[in-house]
Amino acid sequence: QVQLVESGGGLVQAGGSLRLSCAASGSIFRINAIYWYRQTPGNQRGLVAAITSGGSRNYADSVKDRFTISKDNAKNAGHLQMNSLKPEDTAVYYCKFTILGITFREYDIWGQGTQVTVSS
Repeated sequence: QVQLVESGGGLVQAGGSLRLSCAASGSIFRINAIYWYRQTPGNQRGLVAAITSGGSRNYADSVKDRFTISKDNAKNAGHLQMNSLKPEDTAVYYCKFTILGITFREYDIWGQGTQVTVSS
């Protein structure tokens, strides 16, 4: 059974940086896409960044030029480098992988979430 484990959240001052990581364990044929979402209390989960297996990247307008999404195919992992953090970036961040399994069935799996808090 494939599982995702997130790491890297924490408390940082405005203007600081954090790097989130998400690693998959289990039998995977290929990771077709990696997404990072964030959610604040009372709000829906919103897409922050995405990267495809071919390396195409997309970002929410609010994080463009500050956040960078990347992937490590050898380690079945994804990362979100967050620079110039603002208090409004405070949220629980979730990774999601679209996985092509060893039976060639595609499915999504979510990480457990990690809290990012940016103080002013």
